[in-house]
Amino acid sequence: MNALQIESMWTEGRNCPLGLDATAPMLGWSFSQSKTHSRLQTAYRIAVATTEELLASDQPDVWDSGRRIGGNHAAIPCEGAGLEARRRYYWQVTVWDEQGRQTMSPVSWWETGLLRAENWSGQWIGAAQGKADDGPLPRFRRSFRIGKPIRRARAYISGLGHYELRLNGAKVGDYELDPGWTEYDKTVLYTVYDITDALSQGENVAGITLGNGFYHVMGGRYTKFKDSYGAPKCLAELIIDYADGTTETIGTDRSWRTAASPLVFSCIYGGEDYDAQRELNDWDRPGYEEGSEWNSAAEVKAPSGKMAAQSAPALKVMEQLSPVSVTEPKPGVFVVDLGRNFSGWTEIAVSGPRGAAIKLTPAELLTGDGLANQKWSGSPYEWNYVLKGDGEERWRPKFTYYGFRYVQVEGVGAIRSESDAAGADGLPVLHRVEGQMIYPDVRTTGSFRCSDELLNRIHDIIGRAMLSNMKSVLTDCPHREKLGWLEQVHLMGPSMMFNYDVEALLMKVLSDIADAQQPNGLIPTTAPEYVVFPEPWEVFRDAAAWGGACVLASWELLQRYGNAGAMSRHYGTLGRYLDYLTATADGRILRAGLGDWYDVGPKGPGFSQNTPVALAETAIYYGLAVVMRVIARRLGREDDAAAYGRLAEEIKVAFNREFFDEAASSYAEGSDAALAMPLAIGLAPEAHREALFARLVRNIEERGDRTTSGDVGHRYVLLTLARGGRSDLVYRMTRRSDTPGYGYQIANGATTLTEAWDGPTVGKSQNHFMLGHLEEWLYTGLAGLDYRYVPDTGRFSVQAKPGVVGDVQWAEARFELRAGVASIRWDRGEDRKLQVAVVIPPNAEGTVHLPAKDTDSVAVEGEGARFVGYEEGCAVYRTGPGTFTFTRSEAI
Repeated sequence: MNALQIESMWTEGRNCPLGLDATAPMLGWSFSQSKTHSRLQTAYRIAVATTEELLASDQPDVWDSGRRIGGNHAAIPCEGAGLEARRRYYWQVTVWDEQGRQTMSPVSWWETGLLRAENWSGQWIGAAQGKADDGPLPRFRRSFRIGKPIRRARAYISGLGHYELRLNGAKVGDYELDPGWTEYDKTVLYTVYDITDALSQGENVAGITLGNGFYHVMGGRYTKFKDSYGAPKCLAELIIDYADGTTETIGTDRSWRTAASPLVFSCIYGGEDYDAQRELNDWDRPGYEEGSEWNSAAEVKAPSGKMAAQSAPALKVMEQLSPVSVTEPKPGVFVVDLGRNFSGWTEIAVSGPRGAAIKLTPAELLTGDGLANQKWSGSPYEWNYVLKGDGEERWRPKFTYYGFRYVQVEGVGAIRSESDAAGADGLPVLHRVEGQMIYPDVRTTGSFRCSDELLNRIHDIIGRAMLSNMKSVLTDCPHREKLGWLEQVHLMGPSMMFNYDVEALLMKVLSDIADAQQPNGLIPTTAPEYVVFPEPWEVFRDAAAWGGACVLASWELLQRYGNAGAMSRHYGTLGRYLDYLTATADGRILRAGLGDWYDVGPKGPGFSQNTPVALAETAIYYGLAVVMRVIARRLGREDDAAAYGRLAEEIKVAFNREFFDEAASSYAEGSDAALAMPLAIGLAPEAHREALFARLVRNIEERGDRTTSGDVGHRYVLLTLARGGRSDLVYRMTRRSDTPGYGYQIANGATTLTEAWDGPTVGKSQNHFMLGHLEEWLYTGLAGLDYRYVPDTGRFSVQAKPGVVGDVQWAEARFELRAGVASIRWDRGEDRKLQVAVVIPPNAEGTVHLPAKDTDSVAVEGEGARFVGYEEGCAVYRTGPGTFTFTRSEAI
């Protein structure tokens, strides 16, 4: 048996990040899976140095953790001396296995950003005096010369709302809509690029184009809101370290030159217009001679927010979509179908006469006449392009995006691929339309599939909706609002974490939440909070299931990634929010909020109809107090833990006094959410749990396997049914296609999860992920794979419990944990004799539940699986790391 092998290494949840402002970054590693490798880490040593040579000679000059006993390998804070700006730090870990053998990892690294405001020497610049609000967006250029060999070069840049950085005629990097959006009077993000290879000896030219983004929303077409933190502006420093040891900084100031760009309109909510006739050829290349349109940039007031390096994964064009059909519902009006709903933009290739204009209108739906229908997604939103008349021209937006499937094209005479084709009446010809889907550069870390194709399709539309709404924040929809509504951060958190590595993104979301917190402790329903809802809509601002994301997401980061840093860094934010809820509660009951938003009722989707708002809000309040007790204890704050324990008990007493009908064994009017939330969260009296569960099941079955729960309640309905052994009912509910639900959406053509249960027919947004709670059940309830980090051991615990239901013949799931790969596949074959294959990653422990009455009917393959007893009709086995197969000899 060989020693443990290190597979991957992370710093702040990322691999070799360039530009971090964390002063004690969290370090972690995972293990390779191999049948010949040893199983458990028993000790580790982390070494951090300023050079690889120092690591190689075992002289770490930044931090040496020493040999530490234990299995911990996730999110360990670097305890070294103060880190320096613009410095690359190299680190390596040595691990020992249970046989005392040691393994040294490869060398990894991170590079710090500028760390502190005083390390910036450049000035914020904007359009020339008197031109800041003069229509077209500004661009800037700066020529500089290099006359000696370069060792390395970096660009540090923030452009508000967004920017595009260019060097010597080419875009730097492949980031889009950068930097991420924030509450700009609290935090302003900047990005770091390695530009060493983009520079040349002799003249070089840097160019920057700005967009409005959420920084400057002034309207002109559709907007969710109108507000501005100021006119677009940027701050940049190009820092060149030469081979001779000298350093040169080219920072933004009034020596930069500025002119109007061809972007004559840009709005995050309304679209973008580009006039190619206004292009200044080669403006960002050496040798360009400026004309009278260029002026000195203005040095402008800096935004009030603190500068911080962007640590979440950047947005990129991650997928391309080709048309599946083109129609012409009206003469000269073409509609391109890109096959499925997504968020991003289109790139076009077009040729035609100078000055000809093309209008592109994206839409999720079509009208009865086959035209673009933006009724539910924010109208008008459009992209307009004016040709320069120079052969085949390619264009796509830069600083706005939309959720859509169809693109209505006006102003062209034909759509065909031939580059020399001519359109009718001399109109332009559109040669190519490509959909470009934009989301963060996150790794896909999970997968699910089963024999039921309908369930696979539901899994797919939930995943597409998650990615479509995964931007710098987790949006509700990618068109009408684009706001970071917070309830989905925790309600859909496990579903996201099962599929994607979102550790760094969630850390950014928690920072947004901290910035949005009000002086009285309130955390609003959206973060960043760009819209403050006035009376009588103030209910949209204050709801525990939304604000409570700060507590529950912090806890999920520990459970799923072993990241205790989030709850430690934001502990003050979490505590102030619980204090706020306690101060506003009426006898420990929260009376106001949104409750079970978008449940199913006679009034259509919207405000909670079936469940008292106070019941749902107070149930969440109790759950927050329980989790805060655990967090406080984990952080060594025993007095706080005791106080939160007392608060939780007081809430529980008040909740049951207010809502529980002991005689009827029911809560409130007995809605699905009213019954499920107390059961799932732990409020229901033990003596009545069985009766409450039976009533929930009966309610759903009497409706023909339909639920009435909504955005908040549905997750708890699914959790309660699965934990109570009724995944068969979840399966039947899900497959129904004749009544609003998941199956209904598929049957009616949805390609992403919709806002309402009957979204494809009722309208509303066609791209929401807030109701995607089934994803969690597909992994944990059907495939039967789940996991948790165990802080006391520093290891992950993997649970395997196949959910054999209905006609499903097989199911499989896979996770890339911070420990390594965990997977399950169960198959009951033609003879219906269940076989379950389970992989437990190195340095983890497993628990396998196999439906069986006795062990005599179970054959086990794999070293180290031991039977520990029976539980709820299952034989239970404990395992260490490894590959195991359990076969049941009796049919199931």
